[in-house]
Amino acid sequence: MAVHVTRSLPEGMVVRDEINLQKDRRTALVVNAAALVVMIAMGFGMNFVIPVSEMFGVEEGLTSSLVHALALLASYIAYIVLHELTHAAVMRLFGAGKLCFGFTGLYAYAGSREDYFDKSSYRLIALAPLVVWGLILGLIQSLVDRSWVWVVWFLQMGNVSGAAGDVYVTLRLMRQPRDVWIQDTGFAMTVWGWPG
Repeated sequence: MAVHVTRSLPEGMVVRDEINLQKDRRTALVVNAAALVVMIAMGFGMNFVIPVSEMFGVEEGLTSSLVHALALLASYIAYIVLHELTHAAVMRLFGAGKLCFGFTGLYAYAGSREDYFDKSSYRLIALAPLVVWGLILGLIQSLVDRSWVWVVWFLQMGNVSGAAGDVYVTLRLMRQPRDVWIQDTGFAMTVWGWPG
């Protein structure tokens, strides 16, 4: 049976990489700029399918537009919580112990200060919200009335662009050997491996 998580590393392992977007402002700026570009591209593309004016249009009326806006705000707050709970659920699935949650002012996070995850498990942990919520929101999008499509699409835009940090970490891990272990405290990732 494969080991997905450990609480103690083999003796002799060293830090091979550290990722902390709170401290690395330049990388955080690039990741956030990429997220913004993705969000704009998704919004621009959908506008050709269903104009955003249908969400906030005059024909819908002020009350309907306000209901859509409030629903979007409430849904997005719920989505952020669900995104982090999805990370946590997959961490638990792979055997994580005590988890921690928080908000840094820039990012919400879920992590574990005592667990180290193998590389393949950690990639699934990182990308799970993007995939799971992408599918769920896609299904919801196909079922809602046309006047609600943009509410769901804004959530999908947030899902895809909000996973920019998760995608960045996953891509950065591709350069690491298979036998590394990743500790994710929620706001920082440390990659442990053998010297060399």
